[in-house]
Amino acid sequence: ACAPFRRLSLCNRNLVKMDTNNYSKAKPDLLAEVCLAAKLEGESIKTHYPQYQAQYPGSASTTCTVLARSFADIGDIVRGRDLYLGNRKKNQEETEREKLEDNLKRISGKYMEDWMIKKSNYDDSEGNFYQLREDWWEANRKEVWKALTCDDDKKLRDASYFRATCIDRNERVESQATKRCRCDKDEGAKDGDRVPAYFDYVP
Repeated sequence: ACAPFRRLSLCNRNLVKMDTNNYSKAKPDLLAEVCLAAKLEGESIKTHYPQYQAQYPGSASTTCTVLARSFADIGDIVRGRDLYLGNRKKNQEETEREKLEDNLKRISGKYMEDWMIKKSNYDDSEGNFYQLREDWWEANRKEVWKALTCDDDKKLRDASYFRATCIDRNERVESQATKRCRCDKDEGAKDGDRVPAYFDYVP
């Protein structure tokens, strides 16, 4: 199987360089590092993907769609679901992807110790901590999505998906996400930065 360049770039950025020896620092830094990786990924896509679209106008994917796929990649990596482990560089024992997975396991293990939940449903004798990582992602995915679709440069001002992706929970109708690849806030709802409903299956 081949991995898209966007996935490889995620593994070569700040995430793989996290200092997991200093656990008191690594734990709070995890969300910040994941969000930083997402922000850098979003900036790269906003810069380069329009050039790709201009060169290959028949592509059905939009910038928002590519951002959503990268969001899925980040979620897979964080939760330990990503099957691509990459190739080893010369004189290296591990790939960048394997180093990142080891870092995430170490940080998850420290969460286990501090929360004193070794005998709970998070117990993992193999040290993968998949359920703990799943719950961490569910709790923080909104912040990662905000970072990925950060639009300080206004490049996502008119961006949309290839089809309707939002659902108005009050009127029960589908609509396009036309504001920074995000859905409008439902009347009375607290969250105005929802990940489009169509991509809810994507982490």
